Amino acid sequence: MAMQSKHRITRRVSRQIHVGDVPVGGDAPISVQSMTNTETEDVDATVEQIQRIQKAGADIVRVSVPTLKAAEAFKEIRQQVEVPLVADIHFNWKVAIASAANGADCLRINPGNIGGEHRVREVVACAREHQIPIRIGVNAGSLERELQEKYGEPNSDALVESAMRHIDILERHDFPDFKVSLKASEIFMTVEAYRKLADRIEQPLHLGITEAGGVRSGAVKSAIGLGMLLADGIGDTVRVSLAADPVEEVKVAWDMLKSLHLRTRGINLVACPSCSRQNFDVIKTVNELESRLDDIDAPLDLAVIGCVVNGPGEAREAQVGVTGGKPNSIFIDGSIQHKTNNEDLVDTLEKLVRQKLTETAS
Repeated sequence: MAMQSKHRITRRVSRQIHVGDVPVGGDAPISVQSMTNTETEDVDATVEQIQRIQKAGADIVRVSVPTLKAAEAFKEIRQQVEVPLVADIHFNWKVAIASAANGADCLRINPGNIGGEHRVREVVACAREHQIPIRIGVNAGSLERELQEKYGEPNSDALVESAMRHIDILERHDFPDFKVSLKASEIFMTVEAYRKLADRIEQPLHLGITEAGGVRSGAVKSAIGLGMLLADGIGDTVRVSLAADPVEEVKVAWDMLKSLHLRTRGINLVACPSCSRQNFDVIKTVNELESRLDDIDAPLDLAVIGCVVNGPGEAREAQVGVTGGKPNSIFIDGSIQHKTNNEDLVDTLEKLVRQKLTETAS
């Protein structure tokens, strides 16, 4: 196995709920979510995207349901996919009720724009009837007007107070099956808010840095903010919000969870940054391997190191590893078992990875 420290994250103890057949909280693995960005009324396009998101490794997919017409489309979508679906609701509480009736596995409502308590009460009654949980989604960009006036500008206390107001409503109606998110685009505000709320409730927390940005900047901001929380043991389900294909959100989320040893899936590829000592084109090799091995779900450690400075140490620790040389040395479970030239390197590594996975599975 790849080199790891003995550090283990102790996760916050939370009440477990279920989104479809996916447990969230308690001792369940941290689930990965993403959200469609198609027009929900375009059923075929939305179904196709959901299937790609699921194939990438998402446990749960959220779908925006802005209108009653979209809620009807949601019913068709629900019938064509297997992954649990969260109906994302804003402004119209009647859409939440329609979505629940049409097969939603969870209702996401924003307390800042869903309306007064009487409307929240109706949504709670509907969720109870259909035996599905609610996600309270608090966002710094849509705080209630009175909280904006009270605090002057969004901050962690405003986010927590908004959440607690609506948690109180659910608790008054004896509805404990909910999760909460407290999202802002500012990392420290988000982290502070989650840390404060984590000590006040027992329900699971949905983590995210909202409007994080594009693939590069958004991945960095999300990794820093969510990484701080996950390392503290806070968080039961995550969504990385990127201005990009939702599949990229799933990939980044998995990379974060694998880096923290919180979940394992697919190839854990260790690679050097490359330098003039490299004996093969490391960057090209890594890109080709990532593309070829993208279909693999089973975990495996693969090390691709271009020279003999750190190569033997890293390659020896991986299940499959290569150290650059003339020829290159390929390690299997800690010992050199193959030699190969540059022209055959990618083909050979792919073959050996798939062979190793077959042996492990049998």
